[in-house]
Amino acid sequence: MNRRTGMKCAAATVLAMASFFAAADNYPSKPIRLLVPAAPGGAADFLARIVGPKLSEAMGQSVVIDNRAGASGTIAADMTAKAPGDGYTVLIGQSTSMAVAPHMYERLPYDTLKDLKPVTLVAELPNIIVINPKLAAKDIRELVALAKATGTGLNYGSAGRGAPSHLAGELFEQATGAKLVHVPYKGAGPAANALISGEIDMMFAPLVAVLPQIKAGRMRAIAVTSVVRSPAMPELPTVAESGFKGYAINSWFGLFVPASTPDAIVDTLYKETAKLLKQPAIIERLAKEGAEPSGSSPADFSKFVRVEYERFGKLVKERDIKSE
Repeated sequence: MNRRTGMKCAAATVLAMASFFAAADNYPSKPIRLLVPAAPGGAADFLARIVGPKLSEAMGQSVVIDNRAGASGTIAADMTAKAPGDGYTVLIGQSTSMAVAPHMYERLPYDTLKDLKPVTLVAELPNIIVINPKLAAKDIRELVALAKATGTGLNYGSAGRGAPSHLAGELFEQATGAKLVHVPYKGAGPAANALISGEIDMMFAPLVAVLPQIKAGRMRAIAVTSVVRSPAMPELPTVAESGFKGYAINSWFGLFVPASTPDAIVDTLYKETAKLLKQPAIIERLAKEGAEPSGSSPADFSKFVRVEYERFGKLVKERDIKSE
């Protein structure tokens, strides 16, 4: 390369960088696509439809919700990883696709820790342990005793292999020594219907998916899977306080963008999302569904994702959990 060619390349690079940062300064100047890795009606969709409109108001641009369900949330994650890093493709990632799937699938078209940049943790949702009312158990200790006494074990439904509702069951077996049989379904809704009909005995379910059935008496809630009791159902003890210390597992959801996205854009998305998550009306609405809002910084969320990635990787390996 001669000197003149080198100077032209350098000038082109400077112009490209100037254009890049100018775009970041003007962000957002067009609609933002919010990718949801689940079908309408699930927890990720529920959160997206709370955050999306408020984010649109704050940023002065439409936030278009785009549901891309399938493959444990990896389809939407891959779409985000391969999108331009301009801030106009944002993923509401979940624990399944971000921290679990990379360890279940032999090959994924994206790398969670390299191809996606964490923006902020939106919320965490504990699972509720619910059982068919015909089951004799009234609390966790009785449930564990019943599972141990049953030769074949108790059947529990989940939203699919690798879903938080599945991993909660795997961790429960590990922590309590209870014998459980996993029955995967295509979503929390079908699993809940199976529990009501008596097809399965129990379920580790998102509160948002089963609260109406609990109130109607079609399911019996006996514990929450979080570290502390849920404000939505404070009468329910945690599994840990019921005698099985160390047991805790939540579903979590946060915003991610392509790794090449400028920090200035990430910071804008983080600050606006964190502000809306502090609004009393939003806090109240989330609390009714058992969701605990966060709004953590990009740095803190990055650390959180890495810890969860390693934690679930260990569980998947120990329990030999594989993709379907």
